[in-house]
Amino acid sequence: MELRINRRALVGLGLAAAVTASSLAVLRTDSGTASSHREAPMIAGDPQHDNTDVYAFVSPDKADTVTLLANWIPFEEPNGGPNFYPFATKSRYNIKIDNNGDAKADITYQWTFRNEDRRGTTTFLYANGPVTSLDDPNLLFRQRYTLKRITHGGTRTLVRDGVVAPSNTGPASMPDYGTLRTQSLKSLPGGGKAFAGQSDEAFFLDLRVFDLLYGGDLTEVGQDTTRGYNVNTVAVQVPAKELALKGDVKRNPVIGVCSTTDKFNGSRYVQVSRLCNPLVNEVVSPAGLKDAFNALPPERDADVAPLVKRVTDPEVARLLEGIYGIKAPPTPRDDLVEIFLTGIAKGNGPIKADLNSQVLNKDAGKLRPAEMLRLNMAIPPSKDPNRLGVLAGDLQGFPNGRRLMDDVVDIELQAVAGAALTGKLVPGLTDKVDRNDKPLLQSFPYIPLPGNAAVNQH
Repeated sequence: MELRINRRALVGLGLAAAVTASSLAVLRTDSGTASSHREAPMIAGDPQHDNTDVYAFVSPDKADTVTLLANWIPFEEPNGGPNFYPFATKSRYNIKIDNNGDAKADITYQWTFRNEDRRGTTTFLYANGPVTSLDDPNLLFRQRYTLKRITHGGTRTLVRDGVVAPSNTGPASMPDYGTLRTQSLKSLPGGGKAFAGQSDEAFFLDLRVFDLLYGGDLTEVGQDTTRGYNVNTVAVQVPAKELALKGDVKRNPVIGVCSTTDKFNGSRYVQVSRLCNPLVNEVVSPAGLKDAFNALPPERDADVAPLVKRVTDPEVARLLEGIYGIKAPPTPRDDLVEIFLTGIAKGNGPIKADLNSQVLNKDAGKLRPAEMLRLNMAIPPSKDPNRLGVLAGDLQGFPNGRRLMDDVVDIELQAVAGAALTGKLVPGLTDKVDRNDKPLLQSFPYIPLPGNAAVNQH
């Protein structure tokens, strides 16, 4: 397969490649805004559309199913009333599946939302008494959602007027939030479950990576920046055969997963957010391309030479060498092309393993390189999961899909330093945040319940 790469050198720490006229033509959109965990400049004022994380994993308690989960609205302060954190009502929230390797969505799970607001001119309260059920009259603001499954063969409505689990406004208003979460789960026709509502922010990391990679001397580590915050979550758990090409998991076990948000601009829907692999737009895309990247469909990734160049010659590797003296493998980094653009397979590059590329699907066509999260659904849940995933020999972990417990910051730092090639971890290269502050749930949707305590309690 051919990657169209601009071979002009990137020079100097923090300097992006020049954008060619042809690449600019590919990147130009009328999206107006784009997002992914606050890294794109234009999304700061539009958090309802900010897609923060995507997870895809074989369900640990139901190994014949796959759980797909995506989050929006970063840094939800639990006490952030009076309006708290609704989904946008004139937008579409999507989780997209590519099962044949052409980088185009073959299956889309799409959520749309509407409000039921009974506050009117009488009160500012979200709830005017203890809320003990989703239909409790004390819950004055409620959202409902429709979930559709869209394929080349047509559109099927899976959930109509499902109730969104509300924002956790506090122990007086919602004394038993777990009951509300349980009531919000919906069974899907043909097996499976669906969810929409507020959750704990399960992505754990020290965001001081942006202060010269943890302070320039690895002293700014060990602080979970997202601890105590909430997010809005949509999720489905479906039989793996519903995602596999031709419904055959044994012949076609690998899927690619991305999430997007479409915003109505007055005349049509436009993509304003995109998230596939974690941290790609944060630390791979340069600042000048971030907004455009989030409006770009995966099938066009390989045509954008400056973005591909950021994978084959990553800035983070040069920063690690310039600041810490950690020398990465020589460029072009074909190992990172496998991890982020093609999936890992013996025929795709230097990582000699057949893991999670759609080229492993026997009925797939020619692979189109594209940045997406890829999952091999035939690999069963790990009996002893490791936070470092594949780098630690746990083949069900990231970058083979992404579980809620995967330490993607440490994994990606080690991968950039060359661990996927050498098989050896760089000692000390970690943000020292190894797990979420809340334990994961043992059943769908697995992500912990949202908190109701203020982040700043001092």
